[in-house]
Amino acid sequence: MQGKLFLCATPIGNLEDMTFRAVRILKEADLIAAEDTRNSIKLLNHFDIHTEMTSYHEYNRIEKAYELIDQMKQGKNVALITDAGMPGISDPGEDLVRLCYEAGIEVTIVPGACACVSALALSGLKTRRFCFEAFLSWEKKERAQTLEELRRETRTIILYEAPHRLKRTLGELADTLGQDRQARLCKELTKLHESVIAGTLGELLRYYDEQEPRGEYVIVVEGLDRQAMASQEQRSWQEMSVSEHVAMYLDQGMDKKEAMKEAARDRGVGKREIYKSLLEEEEWPG
Repeated sequence: MQGKLFLCATPIGNLEDMTFRAVRILKEADLIAAEDTRNSIKLLNHFDIHTEMTSYHEYNRIEKAYELIDQMKQGKNVALITDAGMPGISDPGEDLVRLCYEAGIEVTIVPGACACVSALALSGLKTRRFCFEAFLSWEKKERAQTLEELRRETRTIILYEAPHRLKRTLGELADTLGQDRQARLCKELTKLHESVIAGTLGELLRYYDEQEPRGEYVIVVEGLDRQAMASQEQRSWQEMSVSEHVAMYLDQGMDKKEAMKEAARDRGVGKREIYKSLLEEEEWPG
């Protein structure tokens, strides 16, 4: 009989947030796969857990995943934990979960603390729809693309950031999304010095011109208002030539016919008039 993979959430700060079930599962498991065994041993000692532990992290996530799967095929139950929060969320555990499903290994969840959801609930911003970006990429092109996508995002946005990079990220968000966009900086969640700093992106950026960022941050930013987005889009195409307007939709993956139809609808004219204008514009390839 095959074993299972248990995804066990661990506290993000306060040890009292550890669930009774998580403690039991970690005691009963045959093996605990931990992101950093040096960090996790403190948690296990606190709850008197003596289960064998092995490392599973970013740098061995594929090779070690196959080793763990082999052990589960032999009947061992493996509990996966991260340094804090839910394994598999912005974490190499996602690869292990995927490979378990491919191998026919059962995966189950032992839920608990999660920093992104905790910060969202604390933010006071809209919670019905949200997107989670974790840490922005530090590859220049990918980072710029993500920021541009977030500029048009209507859902509440959640990001993670380290203290030494906070000011740069706030500056880029303010430049891209606007200085007046409401945001919340949640830090040290569930810990003694937990705090939520509210304000616009511009205000938060100015605040940290005078304060040194400390602790790990979750940034929660309000999404773009849909009416404001519609108004923004209307202003943008009004400043375009007809060919530029059609090209905008072509860049979004539409074919030429559909792009012309959308441009005509925006401008309140017939598609034939759009086609005529395209032919008259020298830069349009025809």
